[in-house]
Amino acid sequence: MGIEWRFGADDVARLRFAFSPLWELVSSLRVLRSPARHSLHLPWLRMVRPRLRALDLTELLALVPPDGYFPDFLTPPPDTPLPDFAAELQRVRLTPPDQAAEEVGWLQQPLDPAIQRFLRDPAAGVRRVADTLDAYWTVALAEFWPRVHGLLEADVVWRTRRLASGGVRELFADLHPAVSWHGDRLVTSRPWQHESDIAGDGLVLVPSAFRWPDVAVLCEPYQPMLIYPARGTGNLWLAGVPCTPGALSALIGKTRAQILTALADPASTTVLARRMELTAGAVSQHLTVLSGGGLVSRQRIGREVLYRRTSVGDALVSGV
Repeated sequence: MGIEWRFGADDVARLRFAFSPLWELVSSLRVLRSPARHSLHLPWLRMVRPRLRALDLTELLALVPPDGYFPDFLTPPPDTPLPDFAAELQRVRLTPPDQAAEEVGWLQQPLDPAIQRFLRDPAAGVRRVADTLDAYWTVALAEFWPRVHGLLEADVVWRTRRLASGGVRELFADLHPAVSWHGDRLVTSRPWQHESDIAGDGLVLVPSAFRWPDVAVLCEPYQPMLIYPARGTGNLWLAGVPCTPGALSALIGKTRAQILTALADPASTTVLARRMELTAGAVSQHLTVLSGGGLVSRQRIGREVLYRRTSVGDALVSGV
């Protein structure tokens, strides 16, 4: 059983990546529900749990069970590559009450008092849920979003390079064990069956930190969307600045040594700035020096400029 999407030639060209702060927020509710299953995020949970005592999440937690389906209107497909949280939340607020009620009615615990309350007045339920999501974002994720976004951005850079070098088959080869490409079809193992052609605006691929270790899909009547665990999620809550050998820091300076060490994978100035907790301008200045010394090189891919260590840079990091 699973989801099978059939692609035409034009559909492959319309593949796109996007980020979703709202998806991360809703998925983080499952970390609250099942910490042991999402152990990678325990450092985040320890930081935010004391802040949640004054916040009533009863209705949200009823709508987002520990696993399985939750109402799709909570996480509409991103309509731009980088939507902000306020714009996504506004789309939730504009959900037609009938649509929200129908989706909530598909949940497996219909006798839950919070769900019954929602179904008695779905218009008021949508307003309450949106307000609670807003408050939860402020308390639990807003300050961490730059770090999460940096991780997601690095994943998209990696995937885009895979797509450019090896095509669609290469892109999906290691996306997730549940996802496989078969000629003109993308198959995702799920406990339910769905088959359709990709049409309209194409398939949206959304990397996620809080969805780890699973994939998720969104199907009609929404735009097809595949959510998958971002690379490097296991390092998300480690210290943002990489450790560097003392000799390397003494040779080229601590910050430049940290940047050079961080370039184990190619990254943009923006990604490095978020990870290093520096301004983009400061990172750019250090990269200019490292580039002038032959330790890093730059390559433009679309609108992005990626920096990578040269062989000299690799030798310096590994040998010092």
